[in-house]
Amino acid sequence: MYHYFLRMIGNTQWQRAKTASGKIIAVYLFLAALQIAAPCQVVREAKGKMAVAGAGEAARDRELASLFAPTFYQGLGDHRRADYVTNFDFDGDWRGDNNWEHADDLRFPLRAFVYYAVSETVTHYFIHYAVFHPRDYKGGGRRGPLLSEAIKEGVRRGGKYDPTGLSAVVVLAHENDMEGCLVVVAKNGTDPRRAKVELIETLSHDRFLKYVTEESLVTGFERVAVKSNKPQLYIEPKGHGISAYAAGKQQLPGGGLMVYQFAGVAGNPEEAKDDQIGYDLIPLFTTLWPRAMKGINQTYGATRNYKFLGVGVRRAGRVQKRKINLTVGSAFLGRVGASNMARPPWGWFDRDERESLHGEWFFEPAKTVKRHFNLANDFSLEYMYAPFLGVTGK
Repeated sequence: MYHYFLRMIGNTQWQRAKTASGKIIAVYLFLAALQIAAPCQVVREAKGKMAVAGAGEAARDRELASLFAPTFYQGLGDHRRADYVTNFDFDGDWRGDNNWEHADDLRFPLRAFVYYAVSETVTHYFIHYAVFHPRDYKGGGRRGPLLSEAIKEGVRRGGKYDPTGLSAVVVLAHENDMEGCLVVVAKNGTDPRRAKVELIETLSHDRFLKYVTEESLVTGFERVAVKSNKPQLYIEPKGHGISAYAAGKQQLPGGGLMVYQFAGVAGNPEEAKDDQIGYDLIPLFTTLWPRAMKGINQTYGATRNYKFLGVGVRRAGRVQKRKINLTVGSAFLGRVGASNMARPPWGWFDRDERESLHGEWFFEPAKTVKRHFNLANDFSLEYMYAPFLGVTGK
């Protein structure tokens, strides 16, 4: 997209725009061209009361998340600390607008943590894994934020209306970054240790990439390697998009790889001797979710209303339909580069599926996965357990 941007305004014009104001004008002209290219749309958000989810079954959630925890091959760029996987509060606080600065502070070790959430239907487990980095530094640690600021200023001067949504893609560096994956596990009786990973979706820069395992009967999609029920995934350096690990030269950046494997203990990558490190799991439900329920605060800089009609819930052999209406924090507070650009899993979306309900991928994974992979009717949409929707206790 960055190269497309340069083609639109012309490489020569960009080079001539030596000053920040010149670059702002160039970006403004680019965004103005986008406005001419598409018809007008007006989007209004509904307002609603905040929902309260159930307490969940923490021990069982952790067991499930541990059984199928991916191995992450983290690419390393020219700023290794910005590529280390860690927790949002690595610096001891829940502020989102000091994480960029603190990523360089050696007083704060970037211990290896991965967030998770679990939901369950009659036929499958759905496990979301979310990987946090203090920085997205596409375009460079210094130049990236400056260019992002220029783009942001161009959007401000040109008006907030962008019919294509491409201005968000043009943005380079920003404070905070969270991407991840959804692991879909087919049940085999009541013992989760007999279950098998079947489908996987990853988030890579506002696009959901879809994969099937070698054992899956679903066809027409790329394959992803799974070892001992643990998907093998690659995290790119700088921008941190996630895809299937292919062990090729394209996934071997100049800085090498740091391999993150679930160990139940959060290792410190700066103490690792061989670029292999163990990570621990953190539940979203007791960490980032309660803070999202409070709306805009020191952790979240934006909120969104999520509405779902007719969510199927199975209780005592009977199916109920529930309406979901909640407003929660949807983007982390960040001020460096483009503001509030990083999102928790319920804020993720596919920019090629703008007609889909916001948050559907996280709150209703069964429905989303069935549509994405064109699955048969024996793939259940009835939730036995979905704590973020208040469905707990079978």
